[in-house]
Amino acid sequence: MTQVQIEIPDSERELFVRQARREGMTLSAWLHAAGRARLETQQRARPFASAEDAMAFFRACDDLDGPEKEPDWSEHLRIINASRANNVAGK
Repeated sequence: MTQVQIEIPDSERELFVRQARREGMTLSAWLHAAGRARLETQQRARPFASAEDAMAFFRACDDLDGPEKEPDWSEHLRIINASRANNVAGK
């Protein structure tokens, strides 16, 4: 097995360690799992082979169930601000 040394800011290290503990892992195991997950995600993502493939993808997206119209920006901001207010109040 190869040993790798990395440099990360102390603040990020603490965040990583806490998350690893929450998941019942060592920091080393958590970083390894995060790296593997990223590799798997990248390997699944493949570019479109042609413009026709891209158009077929967007047509399939259009066919998905969902709202007929996106909320306007003021509605997005209202939802974001309400979420922030709830998060602050919960602390």
